[in-house]
Amino acid sequence: MSTLVKSQFAPKHFNGFFGKDLLNEIYNPAFSGSVPAVNVAESVEGFKIEVAAPGLQKGDFKLNLEKNQLTISAHKEQKEEETDTKYTRREFKYTSFQRTFTLPNTVDGDKIGAVYADGILTVTLPKREEAKDKPAREIEIA
Repeated sequence: MSTLVKSQFAPKHFNGFFGKDLLNEIYNPAFSGSVPAVNVAESVEGFKIEVAAPGLQKGDFKLNLEKNQLTISAHKEQKEEETDTKYTRREFKYTSFQRTFTLPNTVDGDKIGAVYADGILTVTLPKREEAKDKPAREIEIA
């Protein structure tokens, strides 16, 4: 469906929602198999980033922390070759992505960890001790 056709039928309130053409996002989503879905959650202890990346191996990932920028990337190359007496068929498949997250100053960069299991890369980002919420306490007057 061309942009011209989509814009003729799209109500004005669909265009520009969060700076994007909503119908364009439906027909051409940002995730088309090249950028995995990501969940980010915060707890008292820290943050957790879950990256859905099935079909990859632990060694395909690279995590890099520079200043307060965490970059998660992966690269995988597959080669398939089928030879018959009359022809040879070769297929090369490449899978790669890169996501960068700006971390808050409360994250302890020295204690960041990652685990890949069942197609999910889980990155744990513990908070610094001084950033954790302390329980209320009564202060004794001297």
